[in-house]
Amino acid sequence: MVTRLVVSLYIHIPFCKHKCPYCHFYVISDKECFKEQLLTALKAEWRQISPQIEGKKLLSIYFGGGTPTLFGPERIREVLSWFHYEADCEITIETNPEEQADYSEYAKIGINRISLGVQSLAEDELAVLDRRHSPQQAIDAIWAIKRAGIDNITIDLMYDLPGQTIESWTKTLSCIKTLPITHLSLYNLTIEPDAAFFRREKQLRSLMPDDETSAQMYALAQESLKNDGFTQYEISAFCKDNLYSRHNIGYWTGRHFYGMGPSAFSFDGVRRYRNVANLSRYCLLLEQNQSPIDFEEPLDAKARKKELLALNLRLLAGCDHGQIEPETEKALEYLVSVGLIERKGSHVALTKQGILFYDTVASELI
Repeated sequence: MVTRLVVSLYIHIPFCKHKCPYCHFYVISDKECFKEQLLTALKAEWRQISPQIEGKKLLSIYFGGGTPTLFGPERIREVLSWFHYEADCEITIETNPEEQADYSEYAKIGINRISLGVQSLAEDELAVLDRRHSPQQAIDAIWAIKRAGIDNITIDLMYDLPGQTIESWTKTLSCIKTLPITHLSLYNLTIEPDAAFFRREKQLRSLMPDDETSAQMYALAQESLKNDGFTQYEISAFCKDNLYSRHNIGYWTGRHFYGMGPSAFSFDGVRRYRNVANLSRYCLLLEQNQSPIDFEEPLDAKARKKELLALNLRLLAGCDHGQIEPETEKALEYLVSVGLIERKGSHVALTKQGILFYDTVASELI
């Protein structure tokens, strides 16, 4: 029996009504005049890459952004009509609470998972992040998604926010218990050079929780979510009923994925590459039947194996490393000695301390 290679698709829809100051992704203003241009370009790009996917099983499709629901259900429906996928394909779309999208329309076209950018359920923290929704709007959006018949609901939550306290974090976690979500992605605030927050980094860092408080917040989230029936399966991901993110699991296990849209990344097993991060340029290149790729990085087998081991270790179940190079063996021995990795034969996994210091683990291995 021949096993088909499993792959994923990511479609970047860059439109946003407002760019959050911590965001470092490629986004542009929400203008109708750009949407048909993008749709035409996406179709042209699909014609270019579809031969690479032919005969492979499409396990997940992910519409990210930006705020992909601003593209509208009809355009999303058309994009989905180009692909050949089976009933078990996970199809996710990102959105924000203030959009008040017609979730029932997305359910009708085959969206079976929605990722909602909640970030916080504290009014003052949302203000710091310059989010345009209230805590109640986020709660209402979650229930509206549920009523629309989409049961697989994931939200993003952030900690390490300027002015955030243990008390406010505990209140947010307590509120989560009452909501019909099946998955949660937990992120600490990072200040990236391409984000507006970078210009205020010194001021913001002086208001952020210290390392000890940050670790306490993370531990509180782990405990609260576990008590509410969630399983932590990755450093930043928790799920109920085994509804882990099929799409994100692919990033951590080396699954091939193909990105469409401006700034989208791809990985085909031997190279990592990215589309140009400019809508006009992206559309023009595809109109001229040229590739929109503007960056690619070939990965030799040795480097890829090291990177894959580090990515695999994000999963709390750990992984079997197989045969490794002497320098990787030395790095693993060191990580075991300092209590960040536990090892049984060829199986390795992060310790409780290793989860907190994953960046150290990854830097030692790569």
